[in-house]
Amino acid sequence: MALPELLAPAGGLDQMLAAIAAGADAIYAGLGGFNARVSARGFTDDEFLRGCAAAHAHGVRVYVTLNVFVFDDELADAVALGAHAHELGADALIVADAGLACALRAAIPGVEIHLSTQAGVHSEGAVRLAADELGVERVTTARELAVDEIAALCAVGVPIEVFCHGAICIGYSGACEFSALRRGRSAMRGDCTQPCRLAYDLVDEAGESVVSVEGDRLLCPRDYLGIAYLPELVGAGVVSLKIEGRMKNPDYVFNVVRVWRRALDMLRDGTWDAAAVSALERELGRSFNRGFTDAYLRGRSGAELMSFERAINQGVRVGHLVTVGHEEVTVELDAAVAAGDTLEIRFYPGADARPDVPKRWPQVPCPVDAAAGERIVVHCKRKVDAGCEVYLIRSAGVLEQTATALERMRVEADAVVPVPRAVEMLPFEGAVAVGDVPEAALTEPSEKGASARMVFAWQLMDADPCGERDLSDATVVLDEVCRAADASRIRSLMRRAGRVVCRNLGQVAMARELGVAFDVAAPVFCANRVTLAWLRGLGAGRVYLPAELVADDAERVAELAACPGVLGPVDADRPELMVCEHCLLTAEGACATDVTGQVRCRDCSRRQQARFLVERDGTRLPVVIDACGRTRIFLS
Repeated sequence: MALPELLAPAGGLDQMLAAIAAGADAIYAGLGGFNARVSARGFTDDEFLRGCAAAHAHGVRVYVTLNVFVFDDELADAVALGAHAHELGADALIVADAGLACALRAAIPGVEIHLSTQAGVHSEGAVRLAADELGVERVTTARELAVDEIAALCAVGVPIEVFCHGAICIGYSGACEFSALRRGRSAMRGDCTQPCRLAYDLVDEAGESVVSVEGDRLLCPRDYLGIAYLPELVGAGVVSLKIEGRMKNPDYVFNVVRVWRRALDMLRDGTWDAAAVSALERELGRSFNRGFTDAYLRGRSGAELMSFERAINQGVRVGHLVTVGHEEVTVELDAAVAAGDTLEIRFYPGADARPDVPKRWPQVPCPVDAAAGERIVVHCKRKVDAGCEVYLIRSAGVLEQTATALERMRVEADAVVPVPRAVEMLPFEGAVAVGDVPEAALTEPSEKGASARMVFAWQLMDADPCGERDLSDATVVLDEVCRAADASRIRSLMRRAGRVVCRNLGQVAMARELGVAFDVAAPVFCANRVTLAWLRGLGAGRVYLPAELVADDAERVAELAACPGVLGPVDADRPELMVCEHCLLTAEGACATDVTGQVRCRDCSRRQQARFLVERDGTRLPVVIDACGRTRIFLS
């Protein structure tokens, strides 16, 4: 069986060494400031050089993330960083910005480029366009895709990389300006403030809360857990399974990678079974997680996706309290624990408790080694009750095993004598200098089909449910998402509209195929003139700048904005902060179903009522759910 590559995260040298020790086939890491985790500790040049040498000694490849969007004045530095990473040992570069990909390709002969998930690839057309027009060797798809969608993308013939484990952004990657527009720090520049992990209320027009779930983390998803779908993902033909976590500690990397390595080896050896999956999932739960979900892989995105109550480590259940005494409790175990483990007791007041009785989650040390089925006595000063569940949130064994592996790998890395590669780099000014962008790409675009009347496709799903309206006098702004289920609707809009605004590479591919006039807007992100030239070369007319650039980087994009046909945000009247597959209205309770048991978002009565997401400072953000059940959150 041809197994996919197991791709591990590394936020620093220790994480890289832990991944090598645990059995990773490849590692991805940031180097310098042009990456989507700028707050990770990162590497010095010497550390990265030694880490790459140690990786290569074990047959492990190393990829460097340059997956942010860059401005004109940064292109030369970003290309130089790519060449420097290649010189230190990087085997490929992960890129989101089309202009940067073009510049790297022109300046570094033979460079291998992988397209980041930030580019928002959801469809077969987007995969083909990325391979044919950007020349990328691999495409990382969106996390939201189901197994059958992933299989369809793999069938295109371009190597496909998918996430298999770790944290999830609730918004579609590359289509979220929440942090930038509300906090002044851009996710597209690697500086996300993670607004999806904060507390919110959901209210109606009168300001009354409509939340019925336990908890207030209404945008906080659980972590991705795809291990039960490993046979299906391998059968689909994915070339790489990617573990999220460049901000995680070495023990997280070591434990998660070794469990996935074991799973892949079991599949190869024919020892895979459902019972083994359960055990593997428990082992993964011993590392940081916000609870686990496989909802996306199953084609679901409702409340089962979410961790409404808490945005912190949930650990893994290991037992429950059977008796409570004076400052001690007795735990009956259903999984093994070890001395030094940190246990969390989860106390919830009963239905008869006074309203002022709080929830409690005391964390206590485990005093002894014990097996499943045994009972142990644990010291606990906080008031709790019999029946409370007990979770392991920090494994002493994982920490000890990681420390042992790191000690061995550090000795090995110190003994390696790294030799930098000789990298040929063409002068940037002669390759794709911004000043050398063809004038034809920056001239006034064709106005064929242009109309001052703009309508948004997601609104037309309700206003024109049967797809009958004549749109020949309108410019239709398409959705940010372009999945297989959206294709027929998008094609219909393209055929009826005077002009369309594509907001996804898959839509660009479709517009070119149909020969319709099209413009582009974020999340087809344009921050430099090389990207502008590339988009114009594809046939795009007008290019709308993202709202966050106009808000925070107006001076830096002034020259770009002065180019003919470059306009302000397509949603300037009501900037959109986020679009996500998850329906926020599931926080109000279970979805209604029809007689066949199917959820029909189009017929949902809740969608017709005004809803607002309320931040802690009282700011109300309008929420709209479209007929596909996708959530859109707008600026107040």
